[in-house]
Amino acid sequence: MALVMGGVLLLTAACGDDKGSGSGGTGGSGGGSAASAAADGGGSATPKPSAAVLAVEPKDGALDVPPNGLQVSVSNGKLTTVEVTDKDGKPVEGAITPDGSGWKPAGALAVGMAYKVNAQAKDGEGLVAASTTSFTTLTPEKKISTNDNISDGATYGVGMIVSVNFNKDVKNKDAVVKGISIESSNGTVVKGHWFGDRRVDFRPEAYWAPGTKVTVKYRLKNVEVAPGIYGDVDKDEPFTIGRSMVSTADAKSHQMTVERDGKSTTLPVTLGADATPSWGGTMVVMSKEKVTRMNSQTVGLGGEYDIQDVPHAMRLTTSGTFVHGNYWASPFGKTNASHGCVSMQDVKGGSDSSVAGKFFNDSMIGDPIKVVNTKEKTVAPSNGLGGWNVDWAAW
Repeated sequence: MALVMGGVLLLTAACGDDKGSGSGGTGGSGGGSAASAAADGGGSATPKPSAAVLAVEPKDGALDVPPNGLQVSVSNGKLTTVEVTDKDGKPVEGAITPDGSGWKPAGALAVGMAYKVNAQAKDGEGLVAASTTSFTTLTPEKKISTNDNISDGATYGVGMIVSVNFNKDVKNKDAVVKGISIESSNGTVVKGHWFGDRRVDFRPEAYWAPGTKVTVKYRLKNVEVAPGIYGDVDKDEPFTIGRSMVSTADAKSHQMTVERDGKSTTLPVTLGADATPSWGGTMVVMSKEKVTRMNSQTVGLGGEYDIQDVPHAMRLTTSGTFVHGNYWASPFGKTNASHGCVSMQDVKGGSDSSVAGKFFNDSMIGDPIKVVNTKEKTVAPSNGLGGWNVDWAAW
């Protein structure tokens, strides 16, 4: 009897050392149950495996995984749980498909990060299959440079267009636009429009409402913008829309009507002469300079002029259209005499009390200025911030 009892004790100790008591091994409690069942003479020591087969991409231990390279699927069963965490334990958002066959993260994973995947599924009999894997995403060697025309915390006019420029060609344009979101305090819908492969502009359907709080949110570091090239920025840029000021310059009447917060004033101006007419359509103030130099050679007009001290200049197009002060002639309200700009009365050195000075001080970047009744065609939407000349349906 003593020998038999000793054998039983020895057998029990051997199972405990091999399988654990429920906390040490992957099959501790299962092993104990199987052993008990075997000792009782009922059932097999090996539990029935689940028919569900889990597949996790990338494979366990994979390195240099693209940020969009994670997916979990199952055959002969349905997913019940998928938990993905980074090295700091932060969970990755995602959802199991309605049919239970797959799971993908809600967005791109972070680059240069280690991740752990814990997935479970059940087959038709309710038997569970589980998988635990880990991998590390790549660290990009090539990045793209991202720049825009927004300053943090600045205030802009109601016609402001957010223009984002890249220093390399963007191939995955949809992914880039998805990685740039623009949120507003009043829910204004904003869409992006590409001009070539290196520039995308964002605007709402109509001018912004005065006082709107806007935030440009970049989430591009994990976006592959072109094969092997990734974005360089994850940041938020807030700005505010100021009062409403919309101006319309009429090449026929030589007057400019300024609508500011519901009040209207009219200023005498001169626009482009017949030989050099002003662009038509809506342009937006891009920058302001109290004094600037204007040289005709920079806009393809040879040596016609070189004015070193043009006062109260506000750029409207990349090609060289300005609203500015003029002290060297006085055609305002009478005729069109400029080389394409909209100009108004000023004095040499510029004066805050002049027509141009007052308009300059009342203006801000983002103010729209529309030119009508000109002999020239509508300004190209990519020439400065000319996007307001594109119908919303085509934007």
